[in-house]
Amino acid sequence: MKKKLLAALAVVPLVALLAGCAGAASEGPATGTDGDAIKIGVVGASDPYWAVYTEAAAAEGIEVEIVDFAAYPQVNPALAAGEVDLNQFQHIVYLAEYNEASAENLAPIGATAIYPIALYSSEYGNVDDIVAGDTVAVPDDDSNQARALVLLQSNGLIELTDGGTIYSSIADVDEKASKVTVTALEASLTASSLPDVAAAVINNDFAEKAGLKFEDAIATDDAADPKALPYANIFAARDADKNNKTLLKLIEIYQTTQKVQDGVMAVSGDTAVMLTTPVADLVESLAKIQAEIQAAE
Repeated sequence: MKKKLLAALAVVPLVALLAGCAGAASEGPATGTDGDAIKIGVVGASDPYWAVYTEAAAAEGIEVEIVDFAAYPQVNPALAAGEVDLNQFQHIVYLAEYNEASAENLAPIGATAIYPIALYSSEYGNVDDIVAGDTVAVPDDDSNQARALVLLQSNGLIELTDGGTIYSSIADVDEKASKVTVTALEASLTASSLPDVAAAVINNDFAEKAGLKFEDAIATDDAADPKALPYANIFAARDADKNNKTLLKLIEIYQTTQKVQDGVMAVSGDTAVMLTTPVADLVESLAKIQAEIQAAE
């Protein structure tokens, strides 16, 4: 694994079914760790469905505060430190890498959706139009970078010496056999890089924030592929809270409130694949990935 990037996740400062849950659910107050509202850390609190969600939770007697973070690496440390009670921004691969890098044990307690990752360009309207030698930007965090590189390979832009896995990195790009040069940028900056590169792989939430139209993507991966489970987005909690009844109720509210589900689909440009994956499956996938990370070190 890329130890430097993994280590970086551990030191960044603070700035997605109930039936599948293992063990008995513990009793818990309808308030967060500070005795007030339950705080949920997200990247993209302005998405309209969060207001709908907090209203749905309030109707069930649970006060929720959505806490916004500017970038992915800030959110898990906030959860681990008790600054928030839940978070919802990451997929299983990302959580596995964070847990391994930080020696934390954050746990998935519910699934939300799988979002496609897409390639955008302000210069070209088709992948085949990209010129040999052009530069393409990808996210710099390990999990999203690997997914982006596999997307580029599947569209004939690069060749990966490892064949393309959830652990692929820029170091695995066969430069001589590849059509384009790949550069890595912080995920929130990939959209703003479009004027300076031939194309960029942009995560779903940052594409929406940048005003990009999802139908304008020149390539996307297949979120409905069963092999995409490691990229299922999740709600994560501290391990000690994974069976908390109030937190699990919040997952149920998210998954069963139609207006929330409709809102998520709207923000995704109707590209999301909504999930009610059993928690046991999420936990199994997380454990498998963490074991693979350990074996690769």
